[in-house]
Amino acid sequence: MPNFPGVTKAQRKDGSIYYRSSITILSKHISLGSFNSPQKAGKAYTEACNIIRKKQYQLTDYTEDFALDFSKFIVLMNYRNSGIYFKTPIYLQTGFFYYYLAPDRFLIFDREDLFFYANHKIQIRGGYFFICDYGSQYSILSRYGIKNYAKKGIDYIFVNHNECDFRYENIKIINEYMGVTRIEQNGQVFYECVIHIHGNYLVGRYADKITAAIAYNKAVDILAGNGIHKKYVKNYINEYSTKKYQNAYEQIPVSERILHYTEKMIEET
Repeated sequence: MPNFPGVTKAQRKDGSIYYRSSITILSKHISLGSFNSPQKAGKAYTEACNIIRKKQYQLTDYTEDFALDFSKFIVLMNYRNSGIYFKTPIYLQTGFFYYYLAPDRFLIFDREDLFFYANHKIQIRGGYFFICDYGSQYSILSRYGIKNYAKKGIDYIFVNHNECDFRYENIKIINEYMGVTRIEQNGQVFYECVIHIHGNYLVGRYADKITAAIAYNKAVDILAGNGIHKKYVKNYINEYSTKKYQNAYEQIPVSERILHYTEKMIEET
């Protein structure tokens, strides 16, 4: 539009009018967003020019007065300072990068995750961070081998206590198996196996986590044989061969309460 450089008029399917704003830098065409007025679209273009061509603004300069969306602001700031364009709000650092969710909130990732998050938008649900892939949602913790049922502080921890720092060195998995918890008591370490039926029931306490994980699987099978049909997720033990697993499975004891738990007991509670 003559009075608004970088702005084009467009029409939605319902016939309503809106305005697109875009900028071209070194043959790279960058969409700045869609707006309800040419004035706001033009303002977004001016802000983009100020960032890219006039080298104005720092990361902390963003306010609600900007016409540019915050995510687009980060995209442009990173492109200006690194020369690399990403569609997602990534800002490169030496050896790692920030993924901005808001002006005062960002996640930290290792550079090896750059390609993945450059192509996946992070979303938040119930305090957990997710990405969408092929129509399904996945917790970003799954990239570290952390299961959906894992509990922070029990099954995994953030080493430096920064829960927004997802660099591999900062995430330590304590318990990777369903129903298994590491217990340290009176200077001794053991692994407790618990299964949820109608409330939590102790399966047993064991010297190592793999034994406890197999005990959980055995408890699932026993309960199914007793008529308790719940959708339990079994532990996959890739450290054991089929024969070794079967021998351990047969020898590992489980509590009498699990052995004799029946559907009738649920009805009586």
